[in-house]
Amino acid sequence: ALAAGPRAVRFSGSTVMAAATEVMEKPATIEKFRKDYRQPNYWIQEVQLDVRIFEGETKVEALLRCKLNDSVAEPGAELVLDGEDLRLESVEVVDADGTARGLAEGPEGYELSADGMVVRGTPKASSFDLRTRVVVEPEKNTQLSGLYFSGCMYCTQMEAEGFRRFTYFPDRPDVMAKYTRVRVEADKKKCPVLLGNGNEIDKGDCTDDASRHFAVFQDPFAKPSYLFAIVAGDLGKIEDSFTTASGNEVKLAVFSEQENVDQLGHAMVSLKKAMKWDEDRFGLEYDLDVYNVVAVNDFNMGAMENKGLNIFNTALTLARPDTATDADYERIEGVIGHEYFHNWTGNRVTCRDWFQLTLKEGLTVFRDQEFSGDMGSPAVKRIGEVRVLRARQFPEDGGPMAHPVRPESYIAMDNFYTATVYCKGAEVIRMYQTLLGREGFRKGMDLYFERHDGGAVSCDDFRAAMAEANGRDLSQFEEWYLQPGTPQVQVRSAWDAAAKTYTLTLSQKVGAGQAHLPEAKRREKPMLIPVVVGLLDRATGKELVPSKVLELTEAERSFTFEGMDAEPVPSLLRDFSAPVKMDYPYTDEDLAFLAAYDTDSFNRWEAAQSLGAKAITDQYAAEPGSEHALSPGFAEALRRIVNDRETQDLSLLAYALILPAESAILETMTPPIDPVRLHKARGAVRAAIAAALREDFQRRYEELTPAQGEKLVIDGANAGKRRLRNVCLSYLCAPKDTAATGLCAAQFDEARTRGCMTDKLAALGHLVEMPVCPEVTKALQAFYDDAKGDALVINKWFSMQAAADVPDILARVKSLMEHPDFTLKNPNRLRSVVSIFANNVGGFHRADGSGYAFMQERVLEVDKLNPQVASRLALAFSTWAKLDAGRQGLIKEQLTVLRAKEAELSKDTYEVVSKVSQAT
Repeated sequence: ALAAGPRAVRFSGSTVMAAATEVMEKPATIEKFRKDYRQPNYWIQEVQLDVRIFEGETKVEALLRCKLNDSVAEPGAELVLDGEDLRLESVEVVDADGTARGLAEGPEGYELSADGMVVRGTPKASSFDLRTRVVVEPEKNTQLSGLYFSGCMYCTQMEAEGFRRFTYFPDRPDVMAKYTRVRVEADKKKCPVLLGNGNEIDKGDCTDDASRHFAVFQDPFAKPSYLFAIVAGDLGKIEDSFTTASGNEVKLAVFSEQENVDQLGHAMVSLKKAMKWDEDRFGLEYDLDVYNVVAVNDFNMGAMENKGLNIFNTALTLARPDTATDADYERIEGVIGHEYFHNWTGNRVTCRDWFQLTLKEGLTVFRDQEFSGDMGSPAVKRIGEVRVLRARQFPEDGGPMAHPVRPESYIAMDNFYTATVYCKGAEVIRMYQTLLGREGFRKGMDLYFERHDGGAVSCDDFRAAMAEANGRDLSQFEEWYLQPGTPQVQVRSAWDAAAKTYTLTLSQKVGAGQAHLPEAKRREKPMLIPVVVGLLDRATGKELVPSKVLELTEAERSFTFEGMDAEPVPSLLRDFSAPVKMDYPYTDEDLAFLAAYDTDSFNRWEAAQSLGAKAITDQYAAEPGSEHALSPGFAEALRRIVNDRETQDLSLLAYALILPAESAILETMTPPIDPVRLHKARGAVRAAIAAALREDFQRRYEELTPAQGEKLVIDGANAGKRRLRNVCLSYLCAPKDTAATGLCAAQFDEARTRGCMTDKLAALGHLVEMPVCPEVTKALQAFYDDAKGDALVINKWFSMQAAADVPDILARVKSLMEHPDFTLKNPNRLRSVVSIFANNVGGFHRADGSGYAFMQERVLEVDKLNPQVASRLALAFSTWAKLDAGRQGLIKEQLTVLRAKEAELSKDTYEVVSKVSQAT
C-alpha cells in the first residue's frame, strides 16, 4: 500500500507482462454533452512517473494511487482510462496490503479500445495502486499533442487531451492528483537540460549508463493531467529572480534553442511585470520556488500554462527589434502575462469539465487585457480587443460553428478553443466588472478563491461568488453562458424641450442573433445587458452626463435624463460595455462630432469606424468599378484625425484611420454577399481617402520619419509613432505607382539600416503588391537574407507574400509551397502561407473556385499530419451560406468532397466539416 507521504516508484524488478499491444484503429466519433457530466468511479490521488527517453522511443511507467469515488461507484467498479497511440507493455494492480498482480487482457483483467482501456480486475477495496508501462514514439508525433520532438528538444502539450497520448489515465480536468515523483531520464549529450513541473528534488547520472542522466521533480499542488509537462533537450537560457510580496524568492528562467537566447529578454521583463501586477491588482502571489518558460518552434497553440513550466510557441516568446514588430512585443507581453495569470485562474482553481473552458480562459484573457492596458494604453488595448472580437468572434457567432461561451456539446474538444470561449468569454467577465464596479469584482474574485482553491469547478460557481460577494441577484446573467449568437440592441431617443428631458429607449431583439441556427440550438430569452452611456453638449462638445451604466433586463426599457437645456448627442455603449450589435440612427454629422469630441476614447474611434463602414457599404451598393465620393463629414473627420497634434497616444489616431475589416462589415450586411465586390468597395474607399488627404498623409509621414542616427526605442510612445507613420504609408501607397514604390523602397532600406522590423515589414507588405520591378525583387531577397535562417523572420517573409492583394496570388502561394523552407509539419510555417491565403479575399474567393479547391486539398493533406491545424483550415469555408449563389455552389462542391472522405477524417476535422456543411 502507498504510505501517507510520497513513495518511490519501483522502476525495475519482476512484473507480470501483458502481451505488447498496439491499438491502431481510429477512435470512435462520439458527441459529448454537458448535461451528461458524471464524476469518475475513481479519483487519482497521487501520480508517480518514470519517463525514459531513447532515440526513436520513450518508455513511460506510471503508478496511480486510485481512490474509490463512493458517491457514484461501489468497490470493484471498473476503472476507465483514456489512451491513444500507446504501445502497452504491462498492467499491474497493487492492493492495499502491497500484493502485486499482473493483469491480462480479457474480461477479468483489462479491455482495450481505440481510445482507452477499461480495467475490470480492480480490487474490492476503497483504494489501490495501478501500474502501467507503455511506449510512445515522440519523433513520429506530427500531431504535436502528447510528447513530441521539436528541433533540439522533447516537449509535451497535454491540453486538452494530450496526456492520453502519453500514458493511460482518466484524462479529464476534474481528476486532480499530486505528482509526487516524476523522474525524467535522457541522453546527456542530446538532452543536457531536463525540466518538469514543480521543484527539482534530485538529479544525477544513471548508474547503469554513464552517457545518460536523470532529474526528479515534485509538484506539491494537485493538478489535472492537462497541466503536466516535461522538457528534455539542448537548450540555452536566461535567468533572473522575483521576490514576492511575502518575501519568497522565485528563481525565473526562460529557455530556447541556443541560437535564440539573445531574443528572450523581453519575455523575462514581461514575466516580472505580470508577477508584480497580479500581486497589486488581485493580491495573488506565486506559489513555487521556480518558474520556467520554454520556447518551442513546433507548437499548435500560442502557449501553455503548465504548472511552473510554461511551454510557449516561439512566436510568442522571442523578440529583438530587428526580428520582431511592435505588435509582436505587445503580444508577447500579453501572452506571458496570460499564462502566468493562469497559475491562479486555471491551475489553482481549474474547470470541472471541458464545457467550462471559458471559466479559466475567458477569465484569464480578461486579466491579461487589464494587465496589458495598465502596462500601456487602456484605450488602445480596448480598441484592439474589439477589432479582434468583431473580425473573428462575431463571424463565428453568426456562422454554423456558433456556440455559447460554455458549449453544450462537442466531438473534438480541440475545436472549442475558439474566439467565443476566449474573446467573448472575456467580455462576459468584463461585464461582471462593469455591473459590480472594480471593487465589487475584486470582492467576488476573493470569495471565488477562498471557496474553490484547489478545486475543479464550474462557471456557475464563479457567478455565485460574484453574486454573493456583492449581494446581487445574477441569475439572469447566466443567459450569457447559455445563448449562442451576438445579441442585438436597438436604441432610440426622444427630446422633450418643454420638460427638459431626454429619454433613451433600449430594446433587445430577443433571439435575433440566433436566427441562422437550427431551432434546437436556440435559446431566446432576454439577457442582462449593461449599456454604458454618456451625453454630450452638441454646441460645445462638453460632457453633460458622465458614463452611466444602464441595465437592460427586459425586451425594452426606457431611461430618462432630466435637466437637459438642449438636446444632447448620446455616446452609447461606451468602452464597448457589452458584446452586442447596436443600432442607433446617428447622422454623419453626429458621427463626425463624436469622432472629434467624445470624451470616451473608444467611442471616438467607434464613430470613425461607423463612418468608414457606411462609406464601404454605400460603395458596395454603387455601380461596380465606380470611384467613391467621400462624404464631406467623413473626409473632414479623417483630416482632423491625421492632423491632430494634441493627442499624445498616436496609436489612437492610427487605429481611427484604419477602415473596418471586411469580415466585420460582412456581419452587418444582408446575404447574399459578393466578398470580392465588398473587397473592391473597401479598396475604392481607401483610394478615395488616399487621394483626398494625400498632402496631409505626406506631411504627417515626413514629420514622423526618424531622423538619421535616431535611436530605435521599443516602448508604447514610439510604437504609436511607427504605427501612425505606417498607416500614412499605407494610404500613400494606394496608387501603386512608381512614387509609391520608391517611398516603400526607401523606408525598407532605412529600416534595414536601423534594425527596425516594424517599419521594414510594413514597407515589404506594400512592395509585394506593387508591379514586379527591381525594387520588389531586391527587397524580398534582402529580407530573406537578413533572416539568416531565423524561423520567425522567414515566417514573416512567407506571410507578406501570401497576403499580397494581386491577381496571381494563388499561383504565388503554390510557388511558395515549393520553396525549400516551406513545410506543412510546422504549424507556424503552414499558417504563414495557407492560413494567410484563406484570408486573402481576392485569391481565396476567386470566381472560378480554384481558391476553394486549393484549400480543400490542404485540409485533407494536413489532416493526416495534424488534425488540430486541419480543422482550423476547414473553418475557412464557414461563411459560405452568406455568400452569393455562385460561390455557395463552388464551396458546397468542396465540402461534398470532404464529406465523402468522412471515414478517413480525424474527429477534429469531421466535426468542423459536418457542421459547416449544415449551415443555413
